[in-house]
Amino acid sequence: MDRLDAFKAIAAQAGRGELAFPSNVNASLKLQKALSDPDCHIESATKLIQADPLLSARTVAIANSVAYNRTGSEIASVRSAVQRLGVRTLQSLVAAFIVRQLGSQISDPAIKSRADQLWEHTAHMAALAQVIARHVTQVDPETALFAGIVHEVAGFYLLSRAHEFPGILDGDPGEWVESGEPEIGRAVLAHLMVPEAVVQSVEQIWFGMRALPPETLGDTLLLANDLSPVASPLHERPGATTAQAAQTIDFAVGDGTLKAILEESAAEVDSLYAALML
Repeated sequence: MDRLDAFKAIAAQAGRGELAFPSNVNASLKLQKALSDPDCHIESATKLIQADPLLSARTVAIANSVAYNRTGSEIASVRSAVQRLGVRTLQSLVAAFIVRQLGSQISDPAIKSRADQLWEHTAHMAALAQVIARHVTQVDPETALFAGIVHEVAGFYLLSRAHEFPGILDGDPGEWVESGEPEIGRAVLAHLMVPEAVVQSVEQIWFGMRALPPETLGDTLLLANDLSPVASPLHERPGATTAQAAQTIDFAVGDGTLKAILEESAAEVDSLYAALML
């Protein structure tokens, strides 16, 4: 089976709802479903998070990041972290946990390297998306963070299946979209119970063009994608390098500029990125 046929086979399976997840992902999906319940309150969320030591540590780390610790007062308990973050941010953390778990059982060094770079890109982009949403596009920052975390979930899913289809990662990364990434992405996003508005913003990355100045959630993601200092290993950008491209993006925002906003928010972005990388 050649690589394009492999893409189409995975896409066809996804279209039929036949998604193959590692067992640890299935447990996290149950947690995500519980957090999505409107009746899930802080105490219930705390107990759910405390059941996983690694997720507990990441929750406390995010709560102590500059993005969420406005007073500079560090906390050490999961309950305090959950109270500070709220259930919506916890949904983003669990989504990040799930995305990383998709790559956790990859044993091939070359594929693992791509998965590691893809998560670095994702963490940078999610942190940037939240700041851009708050200070530039005025869309909901928590939705932007969540969308940034899940925007490459199709890529992580494909990497988790790559060992079944030798050679699938060879060739032009641009063929991913043409060969079935949207179908795979929509199926995985649906399985993660991602809201339709977020799905549409992710689709804008697959097919859309960024507007300047950016206005929508999709524009927010596209701008964060361009500004990320680590590029996706699955979607190479044409033309200038990442660093060169980032240096040329600037525009007026109110009384300031994008460049000034990013400089003022650098500590916030770096802190959130570091917490997501734990």
